[in-house]
Order: sequence, then C-alpha cells, then structure tokens
Amino acid sequence: MKTSVIGYPRIGTLRELKFAVEKYLKKELTKEELQAIASKLREENWKVQKNNGIDFITSNDFSFYDNLLDTAVLLNIVPNRYRQLKLDALDEYFAMARGYQGDKGDVKALPMKKWFNTNYHYIVPEIDDDTEFLLVGTKPFDEYVEAKNCGIETKSAIIGAFTFLKLVKFAGKRTVEDSITDVVRSYSDILNKFSVLGARWVQFDEPALCMDLSEEDIVLFSKIYERILSEKKNTKVLLQTYFGDIRDCYNRVVAMPFDGIGLDFVEGKKTLELVRRFGFPEDKTLFAGVVNGKNIWRNNYSNTVNLIRELGEYCKEIVLSTSCSLIHVPYTLKNESSLSQDYKKYLAFAEEKLMELSELKKILSCSDPASTVEYVDNQKLFNLPRNCENTAVQSAVFGLSKDDFIRYPDSGEREKIQKAVFNLPLLPTTTIGSLPQTAEVKENRSNYKKGKITFEQYVAFIKEKIAEWIALQEKIGLDVLVHGEFERNDMVEYFGENLDGFLITEKGWVQSYGTRCVKPPIIWGDISRSKPITVDYSLYAQSLTSKCVKGMLTGPVTILNWSFPREDISLKDCAFQIALAIKDEVLELEANGIKIIQIDEAALREKLPLRKSDWHSEYLDWAIPAFRLVHSGVKPETQIHTHMCYSEFADIIKDIENMDADVITFEAARSDLSIVDTLSECGFKTQVGPGVYDIHSPRIPGIQEIKKALIKMLEKIPKEKLWVNPDCGLKTRGKTETVASLENLVIAAKEIRRSLSV
Repeated sequence: MKTSVIGYPRIGTLRELKFAVEKYLKKELTKEELQAIASKLREENWKVQKNNGIDFITSNDFSFYDNLLDTAVLLNIVPNRYRQLKLDALDEYFAMARGYQGDKGDVKALPMKKWFNTNYHYIVPEIDDDTEFLLVGTKPFDEYVEAKNCGIETKSAIIGAFTFLKLVKFAGKRTVEDSITDVVRSYSDILNKFSVLGARWVQFDEPALCMDLSEEDIVLFSKIYERILSEKKNTKVLLQTYFGDIRDCYNRVVAMPFDGIGLDFVEGKKTLELVRRFGFPEDKTLFAGVVNGKNIWRNNYSNTVNLIRELGEYCKEIVLSTSCSLIHVPYTLKNESSLSQDYKKYLAFAEEKLMELSELKKILSCSDPASTVEYVDNQKLFNLPRNCENTAVQSAVFGLSKDDFIRYPDSGEREKIQKAVFNLPLLPTTTIGSLPQTAEVKENRSNYKKGKITFEQYVAFIKEKIAEWIALQEKIGLDVLVHGEFERNDMVEYFGENLDGFLITEKGWVQSYGTRCVKPPIIWGDISRSKPITVDYSLYAQSLTSKCVKGMLTGPVTILNWSFPREDISLKDCAFQIALAIKDEVLELEANGIKIIQIDEAALREKLPLRKSDWHSEYLDWAIPAFRLVHSGVKPETQIHTHMCYSEFADIIKDIENMDADVITFEAARSDLSIVDTLSECGFKTQVGPGVYDIHSPRIPGIQEIKKALIKMLEKIPKEKLWVNPDCGLKTRGKTETVASLENLVIAAKEIRRSLSV
C-alpha cells in the first residue's frame, strides 16, 4: 500500500513566501531573489514529504498567488487590458491578482471568490472573445524537473479542464461549448509534454464534480476527457476529486480510461455507498482520501483501518491519501512551543498528517493491524477523556426557545425609529471596521506578547491610534466612524483569544489568499464569555466624538467557520454556544451607550454545502438563527449592521434578509456590482452598502470611479436604503492610500447626495 498527498502548504512554515512576495512588490527584493526563496520552499516541502515516506508527492501545488490564476497564465488566458500594460510576465501576473496603478496604466484586479466551501480565495480568470487557448507557460514542467533534480519524482497537480471551465468568467459572447476544442488541445499538450519529460503521473484536480451536476455538465466532462485521454501516452492520469462525493457521475467517471481516481471519504457523504453499490474497476487505482485535509484533529486509526479493509473488498489497488490539499491546515506542530502536550497530542497539522499516512501504511501492511504500537497508542488517545464540557453552557443552549431568535418590532418599524434617532444624511458614509495595521501597530502587539512592554503601555498605544484615526475620520468627513480594531490581530482569532473554550496557536498560519494568512483558533471545548471583550475600546472611541462609533464584533457563524471546529458535537450546537457568548457582548455594548453595532458574518456562505439539497437542513436552518440569536434582545433604536464578503449571494439572498439585520454591507466592487441586480430583483428591503471599491488592491479609486458605482447602485436601490463604504476592512492597506481612498469616497458620496437633493 502506498501514500499520497493532494497538495501541501506553500506559504512557508514561518510565512517566508508571504514576506518575500510583499518585499518584491515593494521593490525591496529582486525577481531573482524572490525566485530563489520560492525554490528553497518548494524543495523543503518535497523533502519533508519524502522523509515521511510519502510515495506520491505533488509538484505545481506551489503558487506566488493562486493556482487557478497560474492555470490561466499557463494557457495564455490574459485579458488584453493587462497585456497592454507591457509589464514583464511576473508583474503582469500580480497585476491580474492585485490590480495595477502606476506609470504603465491603471487597471483593477480580476474578481476573487471563495474556493468551494473553504476560506481560500481564488482569482477568477477571464476569457474574452479573442482569447487564444495555447499552452504557453512552463511552470508545471519546470517544477517537475526541479523536483526531479532534487531526487524526487512527483505528480504534477493541474486544475482540471472541467473545473477550470466551470470557474472562469466568459466576458463576451464566447461560451463553454466554443472553448472545448481549444481546452482539449491545451490539456492534451500538457499530457504530451509530461510524457516527453518521463513523468509517471499527472493529477487533474476536479472538485467541481462534487457539486450538483446537470446532464449537460456530465456530457461536457465526458466529452472533454474522452478526447484528452485518447491522446494520453506513457504518463498515467489521476482524476482527483475532493470536498464531497461524485454521486451524479460516479459510473461515468469510473468507466473512463483514467489510471487513478481520487475520492473523498471524509466530506463525501455518499462516497463509500457509491463504491459499495457500483464497485470499483480492477484496472484503476483508488486514491482514498481518508486523512482530513481541512481539520486538525488526529485521525482515528480504528475507523480508517476498518474503512480501508472494506474498500479492499471492492478495489484491487488502494493508495492512502489526504481528503484534499493540506493548504487548509497549518504546517507543523513543531513550532507550537506554548501549547501544552495535553492539547497537542490530539492535533495533527500538515506535517503530522504525513506521519499519520506513514503510520497507517505501516499498520495496514501488518497481518494484525490492531497489534501494532501505532494503532494501540492511537486508540489509547481516543479513549482518554477530553475534559472540554461546560454544563452551564450546554444548559443555556438546551433551554433556548423560539422567542430567543426573534427581534421586535419588525424591520420596517425599526427603520423608521432609527432614522429619527440617527438623523443621518442620504447615502451615509462609513467603513467596514478595521483600519491599517501598520508596522508600528503590529510591533506594539508583538512587543506586548514578548513581554517587552507592559499591558498599560500596550493599551496606551492602542488608545493613541484610536484617537489619531477618530480625528482622521472626522477630518475626512465620514458619517459613522469606527475605532479601527488596532487591538486585534484578526477578526476571528481575537475573539478566540477572549472567549473560553478556544485554543490559540503561535504559528498556525493558513493561507487565505495571495499573501494574506490567518491563524484559525481551535475550538477545544464548550464556549462562553467570562469578561467584556470590546467594550472599553469602543467606549473610548465614542468619548472622542459626537458622531456614532460602531461597536465591532464578529458573528457566530464566521467565528465557527474560520476556526477549526470540534468533531464531537454538532456545528449547530457550537454555533449557538458562540452566539450566546457574542450576545452577551452585544447587550453590554448597548447598555454602555453604543448605538450602532456591527456583527460581521463575512463567512456566512462559506460552509454552505456544495449540494443545494443540503443547504437548509445541514446549514442555513441553524446558521441564520445563530445570527438572529445574537441580536434578538437589543432595543429597536439600536442599529445592527453585518458584513459579507467574497462569495456569491444571489442564491441565498432571501436567507440573508432573514438574518433581520438593519444594515448589510456586501463585497461588490471586485464582482462588478453584480449583487446590486440581485438585491433589486428580489425586492430586498434591508438597508445595504455594496462596496464601492476593492480594498484587496493597493490602487486608489478615483472620485469619478466611485460616483459611477453609486449611480449604478441608485438605478436599482432606493436612495433611502443605500450606504456608502469600501467592500471590506482596511487592515491590510497603508495609511496614505487608505486616507486618499476614503477622501475620494466621501467627496463622491457628497456630490451624488447634492444631485439627489436638487
């Protein structure tokens, strides 16, 4: 029996790639220096897998920004507006990912969306009518050869043709059908080139097969791969699926001439059932995804051994694999010096999952797996009590009634009350919450954690920054202010640090997009709030101005979705526990005079099941109530805001309105304001603030650009319902660009406001 890893983290154990790319973009590193760092990181990744006995090691899972963007560049899919900048290849690549504003021109970045049901974001390639599909890039081949020169044979991972076509944006009249011939030729060329290089395997990633598929989708997939595989030579092809099961097309897939098929036995609810019912071809290798690539808990060897034994009845050759790429978990527990072994023994990050695969391979090669030391030790662990329960919290959740999820009076009546209370102008201006986390802000937090400064000094600095930015916001002319969140490292991690029931890592970084990394907390036990979290800083900010300052909180669903959840209780129960804890904070903010409270649910759509039939029963039926639970007890005159970003909302827009917030802000700028049409078509009644500019790009939006966006919004949204704001928090931006962008936002809003008053 052999082992395989679908993909490995690439950002570096200590985020070396993140810092290198950021230095390159600031022109503090040369391209050659950046490439050297990247090469070193790739070699380290391959060697750690080899040293842990992994048989199928992946190459081309590395990226400077995003693998889907890499695939687009590989296939010559670069919109003309980026080519016209006349940048070199690497800078053109970053222009597509981040936008460009400089002496060569001014272009926005390509849209960014969530990668299926994860917190990873991908860049959406754009296909124009004149786009010519050609295999022009060399990245996967270069990295295969690079690994080979390190003495390591790899399988190159390429985003599959079907998934690629499902995720790209067709900007003109061209359709998927129009592109089939070109796509087939390009992917056939990829296979031929690997064959010439002597590659044994190529991995085509097709997670889109785990979504709801129409008959047309299945025909498209079959048509593409029948042609690609007909030209396959010596290189074997692994069709790799993940994030679910392929119930809609299982029989079609296994009948096709793939050499290996990767199936997810962790998130694939029906995967085992499909194998039981229809069997598995003898001439193919099953790459069985049995080690969870998304969560950080140890694998229960007993369950896995039983599963593999059963699969052995249907499959001639089985390879033990991760369920998906390990990009969704941190690198290694070796860097967690502060975390007690009492906790660490239950955890497995990426490197530890390699060891799990190695141990499972050893166990399963034994005639009596249960007698092996590795198996025995693993079962001892799972038989230990976790000591993670809080009976008071459990009772509170159990005792919830229908009224706990309803806010009175209804939203229409509250809107009238609030307009009278706040007396804000038309098109009120605000930000989403966070303000620039400059080097000095990060240094203050670092110095405190390292014991270099006292708590009093730490707080004094934060209050200094709050005062500075309250004054700046007043000068800029914003209508509703924020305190800036200078005390927070991250919108979820910060609450994990301040709620009971969470574990916090030191170096547990996970890539979210590009150079952006997050450090998800680990939900260890029952969750509760034992002290105020944000109240002091919110009150201090409010004391500095006569304008309203929003209290800033993260919602229960986002905290849950951006943490590593428990596996011993339901997600619903965990969400309600978090909701009750955040509700305590909401009520205390209100009691202390904070009149506007924003409860961010940026990740609401993220964990929406891939299959529509599961949306409500498995997710929305508890996720929406969890949010309502947080704010159900506030007064009518207290205005509740929420924020959502980088997801497609059209198909759940009624559920979003059912959250019963007073104001909802959306990411919109990077998706060409498509949310505006959706809001109009469904008769959305809640006040809204679709983002008028993209904060994930360093470019400064012009006044006319923002006015144009507002005019477009006002065609579909009543002026009394429209707020003006960026599309997300500003923590990743610099002070200069932030001030300039917000100044332009306020000027644009005022000019449109005047035109509406005429």
